[in-house]
Amino acid sequence: MSADSLQSKVPVTAFGRVAVLFGGKSAEREVSLKSGNAVLQALQGAGVDAFGIDVGDDFLQRLLDEKIDRAFIVLHGRGGEDGSMQGLLECAGIPYTGSGILASALAMDKLRTKQVWQSLGLPTPRHAVLASAEDCRAAAAELGFPLIVKPAHEGSSIGMAKVADVEALIAAWQNAGQYDAQVLVEQWIHGPEFTIATLRGQVLPPIALGTPHSFYDYDAKYLANDTQYRIPCGLDAAKEEELKTLSARACEAVGSQGWARVDVMQDDQGQFWLLEVNTVPGMTDHSLVPMAAAAAGLDFQQLVLAILADSLEARG
Repeated sequence: MSADSLQSKVPVTAFGRVAVLFGGKSAEREVSLKSGNAVLQALQGAGVDAFGIDVGDDFLQRLLDEKIDRAFIVLHGRGGEDGSMQGLLECAGIPYTGSGILASALAMDKLRTKQVWQSLGLPTPRHAVLASAEDCRAAAAELGFPLIVKPAHEGSSIGMAKVADVEALIAAWQNAGQYDAQVLVEQWIHGPEFTIATLRGQVLPPIALGTPHSFYDYDAKYLANDTQYRIPCGLDAAKEEELKTLSARACEAVGSQGWARVDVMQDDQGQFWLLEVNTVPGMTDHSLVPMAAAAAGLDFQQLVLAILADSLEARG
């Protein structure tokens, strides 16, 4: 992989007028505002005719009123990352960055993503779906402790909690239920966490994550200054290649396009376990895709241009 092969070769005038879509109404709104403003500044700095839209109740009218040649989607979470925005833009005939309708909707659903991976024999932690206190007790008996509780359709670790007993599990399920009607509980994997970005069909250098928090939560992702990011990731060459191959297969399974980020755990036996795929990863100053791109030789501006250039290619 070379930086040159990842970079956009498209003249900035070929992009036309680009709407950067950010903000929105999801629980990840604040992160999306930061990501979107960073992307917008980078595009404008490169000479792209770009403007921002904070997606709200007037968005359909904005689509009608504005001249938009293509859209750069930086909407994290529901309403932007789940296929709904992708479907709206396709109906409007506006090309856009990233994955299509199906891959976006599938990757946003952690449960169904896991079911697809399991059907293909890809490793993902054992899990259960929680809809009642009785489900919590049954999951505890089947999976053991500790466990990690997740809203099935949220990102940025929103609503997640690590639990060590039934009472904490029930409380975490109730809390996660405030964000999502469907709540997932997973077997806790003891070991390091890795995140692997893909860009234009290529796998970028993996990043190993370290945090004094109990897991890589919202604060560790976006606010803390004690989170550790290791590039190179510390694996030997064979293990790193195994991790990159597994990540590519995980993305292929959900059908992601353009760019994505895969989150993976490694247990104390060295086995990798797939957690989720993010089809609109964060683009803030704490975000991981820009770090991985930098390790591959791309600065932030080159990264956003590469993502945008991919929107010029035919969607499969």
